[in-house]
Amino acid sequence: MKTISLVVPCYNEEPTIEIFYNTVEKVIADNAAAFEGVDHEYVFVNDGSSDGTLNVFRQLNTAHPDTVHYVSFSRNFGKEAGLLAGLQHTTGDYVAVMDVDLQDPPELLPKMLTMLQTDEYDCIGTMREDRAGEPFIRSFLSRSFYSVVNKISKVQIIPNARDYRLMTRQMVDAILAMPEANRFSKGIFNWVGFRTTYLKFENQPRSAGETHWSIWQLFDYSIDAIVDFSDVPLKIATFTGGLLSFASIISIFVVIIRKLIFNNSASGWASLVTILLLIGGIQLFCLGIIGNYIGKIYIETKHRPHYIVQEEK
Repeated sequence: MKTISLVVPCYNEEPTIEIFYNTVEKVIADNAAAFEGVDHEYVFVNDGSSDGTLNVFRQLNTAHPDTVHYVSFSRNFGKEAGLLAGLQHTTGDYVAVMDVDLQDPPELLPKMLTMLQTDEYDCIGTMREDRAGEPFIRSFLSRSFYSVVNKISKVQIIPNARDYRLMTRQMVDAILAMPEANRFSKGIFNWVGFRTTYLKFENQPRSAGETHWSIWQLFDYSIDAIVDFSDVPLKIATFTGGLLSFASIISIFVVIIRKLIFNNSASGWASLVTILLLIGGIQLFCLGIIGNYIGKIYIETKHRPHYIVQEEK
């Protein structure tokens, strides 16, 4: 009998966990035909929560030891570490990644499983039809991110695609074979390839609680994604430096010719200071780009574990 593993990373999600579990169980019970011959298991990941998330996991594991498993970190290591840990602790022939807040509708699972069992696809992903209900600035930044990253990266990321997807064991093993510390899962899912199709759904509200992602965290996450999957910023820094060097050479010739012909060199300290500030700012900008890449290399060379497990069942 085959098994489907549900990977559910959580951070301070105490109010939503039981709602999620009961909803998924109801979906599976109501769609028994789709899940015929397929067992299921939950792999919850506690990403260093400070509320009662871990206690809820313990209670569910005690009540359902054969189907509910959990991994608890020693501290908060971030979403990507939680997702990686969940994938590494799965045993299923099919693996689904889901958010616990029910913004990833479990009602799609039966259709996703049926489509995957046809062997026509290796991954059934999901994407929102729109971003209704989100603040305007968050939606604008999201659209801008997808537009930029898809123009400068060879790995195309589907706009509005969710991490919510159902994958074959072969695809999961390919993802786990990528050992890098700097991980951007949406990019990794696409980088490994495999036959993928997407199901659309309307934007769903959270079942309880509030999002833990601030605008700044999302912006920082998007910068990591760009650095992880594109070297175009480095090329921009190189082009900018070359352009300024060429402009400087032209300026030197202009000053020399002006002095020789008109006996009048360039005057004005204000213009000089402005140019120096401009060049200095561009230099710092380019150094910042290079420093970001060097920082990523520095983290990779440490070979630190992606996470530390304090408790698991």
